[in-house]
Amino acid sequence: MTQLRLLDLFCGAGGAGMGYFRAGFAVTGVDIEAQSSYPFPFIRSDAFAYLHDHGHEYDLIHASPPCQYYSRASRNNPAEMLWYDDDLLTRACDQLRASGKSYVIENVEDAKYSLNRPVILCGTMFGLKLYRHRAFEVSFPVTRLVHPRHVALVQRNSYLPTPERPFMTVTGRNGHHSKRWIRTAAEYLGVPWAADNLNGVVEAIPPDYTEYIGRQYLAALESEAA
Repeated sequence: MTQLRLLDLFCGAGGAGMGYFRAGFAVTGVDIEAQSSYPFPFIRSDAFAYLHDHGHEYDLIHASPPCQYYSRASRNNPAEMLWYDDDLLTRACDQLRASGKSYVIENVEDAKYSLNRPVILCGTMFGLKLYRHRAFEVSFPVTRLVHPRHVALVQRNSYLPTPERPFMTVTGRNGHHSKRWIRTAAEYLGVPWAADNLNGVVEAIPPDYTEYIGRQYLAALESEAA
């Protein structure tokens, strides 16, 4: 069987791409910013332009538009919001819904009202010591996982976990992020190749999330073929 192709738009450091790779896809990443740590073939381009010109070449399209427009952390930091006054999520939704392609659109949980019946994923669903909610609009059936209660104490953002607070949360650039914290966060998220990249870490999607989504897509294809 020919390996299916996954287009990873707004790819960042490649957390989402790694999950799809583990699910069995050939992954290509696109981002307007250079991504030196991206672990798969990478194209530096405007995501919308590349989608328009090449989206038809891929079997599944994943898009993770910048979350700052919807993020609570950014709303508390007006200086950062000045750089994100364009609602890229709405543009991505409009274009992918009209594309006729199978797609996944990911963003922060606060964007769930702009997404169509999103699947909410958290690190606790995959046995990670990580409270990190992400919303996924998908164009194919996905079994919704049980969300375990958050009973373990979580360390504040930019602080290292301790025996008393063994879980991490990674919520943005606010606070002082030491090199050790960045490395630790990369390990908790499952993106160790990005351990020297603050932006890549704080924006990362744990690969466990998209591996699950990718396998659900493959299961849907098998069901259709049966």
